[in-house]
Amino acid sequence: MSDAVSRRGFLLRASVLGCSAAASPLMTPMTFAQAPGDNRLVVIILRGAMDGLDVVRPIADPLLHRYRPGLGVPRESAATDLDGYFALHPALAGLMPLWKQGDLAAAHAVSTPYRDKRSHFDGQDLLEAGTGADVSGAQARDGWLNRMLQVLPGAGSETAFAIGRADMKLVSGRAPVSSWSPEGRLDMSPQARLLLEEIYHDDPLFHDTSMDAIAIAESLGLASDDSFGLSSKDMRAAVQEASTAGDASVLASFAARRLNEEARIAAFSLSGWDTHRAQTRGISRALGNLQDAILRLKSELGPRWDKTAVVAVTEFGRTARENGTRGTDHGTGGAMILAGGAIRGGHVYGKWPGLNEAALYARRDLMPTSDVRSYLAWLMHGMYGLERRTLETVVFPGLQLGRDPGLLA
Repeated sequence: MSDAVSRRGFLLRASVLGCSAAASPLMTPMTFAQAPGDNRLVVIILRGAMDGLDVVRPIADPLLHRYRPGLGVPRESAATDLDGYFALHPALAGLMPLWKQGDLAAAHAVSTPYRDKRSHFDGQDLLEAGTGADVSGAQARDGWLNRMLQVLPGAGSETAFAIGRADMKLVSGRAPVSSWSPEGRLDMSPQARLLLEEIYHDDPLFHDTSMDAIAIAESLGLASDDSFGLSSKDMRAAVQEASTAGDASVLASFAARRLNEEARIAAFSLSGWDTHRAQTRGISRALGNLQDAILRLKSELGPRWDKTAVVAVTEFGRTARENGTRGTDHGTGGAMILAGGAIRGGHVYGKWPGLNEAALYARRDLMPTSDVRSYLAWLMHGMYGLERRTLETVVFPGLQLGRDPGLLA
């Protein structure tokens, strides 16, 4: 190691980088894989437990307003009315054209098999593993998207990498999926470094630690000329986008570029859904990011949008009643959002359990009536032809698939 990067300096920079990377928008895990055919699947993990009752609101039920007087839920919402009973949160108003043209849907009262402990870490692990709570061994360690790739004829990896401090469990397993993290190699091309520098130009913390990381990598011979498959023109376009768009839009734009080429499956995560306090403000911001991601995917996928399914899922829902800080606490049943030309939109799927106290789970949470894995499995069945037995025993071990809800157009 050169004098310019002493051991003490290296450790100092590495520790600072670790803190800043955890908050960095570029450190969001993103994964790609090839699959046969023209169908595209985009999985968005909503980390923090999205409040499905606020996102897909049962406004026709008077109990919603009684349970949540401080969250400002209107009794009528003409601009985002879905079917007379449910309405979208106003922060998703920009998706209403998709609903009207049949490219947007929701599934309500869904959950994984996770119950009662309501831990983000355990809930996300189970969501991404795609198993029942009593499954152990390799299947519990693997992610369901990776297990799908293992049984999908003709599937292979393309760029198949994750950006972040740790891999998404969703894609962990034997199928070839590579990843990059600050703890490993800093394989960044000159174009990628330009993107990093431009994005963080006005943010001293992120800019300085990012530039330190590059200097460290170069001093150790860890830098790479690999451009992740992007040309200089593409990278300049990404820099321009990053200066005018939010983080979610940049992630979706990058995903769309890969899906327009060899990649057929993409997965990334969006955070900001843990709304214990001041939920009205927090969830509006998170929903704005989700809306931006979906609209950017539609715009940049062009005609490929017609064969794309976007599914946004979260680890669990939140309590039916608001708490004392105008937020909601960890719950059970929630909602998932589906978009894309491949989706049979204009529907709120699922059996609605109602909000009567006796109908709530543990008299506090929305009662789950469907397994979120079943909707994912039926998408795989329709898009990739995977057999029911394979889905129930390999991809989602322990799942009882049930009847086809008819999600695909």
